[in-house]
Amino acid sequence: MQRIYIYSTLQTMFTRTIQLLGENGFQALQDARVILFGVGGVGGWCAEALLRTGIGHLTIVDFDKVDTTNLNRQVVATHDNIGLSKVLEMQKRLQSIAPKADIQTIECQYNTTTANTFNLAQYDIVVDAIDMVECKALLLYQATQAGCRVYSSMGAGRKIDSQKIRTAEFWKVQGCPLARALRTKMKKAGLLPASKIQCVYSEEISGDQGTLAPIVGIFGMTLASLVINDLTQGLRN
Repeated sequence: MQRIYIYSTLQTMFTRTIQLLGENGFQALQDARVILFGVGGVGGWCAEALLRTGIGHLTIVDFDKVDTTNLNRQVVATHDNIGLSKVLEMQKRLQSIAPKADIQTIECQYNTTTANTFNLAQYDIVVDAIDMVECKALLLYQATQAGCRVYSSMGAGRKIDSQKIRTAEFWKVQGCPLARALRTKMKKAGLLPASKIQCVYSEEISGDQGTLAPIVGIFGMTLASLVINDLTQGLRN
């Protein structure tokens, strides 16, 4: 039986993806429901990589507006959309790449007030690209409690050396101040994750304030790669 993809006649866009992942692997991406929190530096690159690879259903969550300070590193930011909603601008960009993809937007911050409005259990995978410790800790706890597979970005700021970027399970991340702060907070609050969380992080000792496009880009692309490998494991050619 011939498969019918969300992208229909735009299938040539994914020829090289299907050659590598096979039809079953690609179909798994089409069928998957992924929610991504944060579409700034790390999250924006992650969202774009997921869509370009073939994720069929993506929900993006962010409360922020595009700012001039985002121009040096965030894929969503241009001089033409300063002051506009990040999730709506990201949705516009993603729909221009994959017009028939199901891209939902939620313009809010994930926190103690809004968390109960999310039904995380309806998603196959939760991707965390939040940079606020309290919101991040809450999301990691709630997502694992809901039984989701969770992938999370640790701190990408104040990093220069891309060769020090690594992946590890949340409790085994080393040398990252954000991971350390998260673990301390979650232990004190009793918000221990119910399952393992695979993280992207850097071993580099933090330098001066600032963030670079190559670093956040690699973080975001690595997150996307982890998600893609998860969804297609055992289904590839």
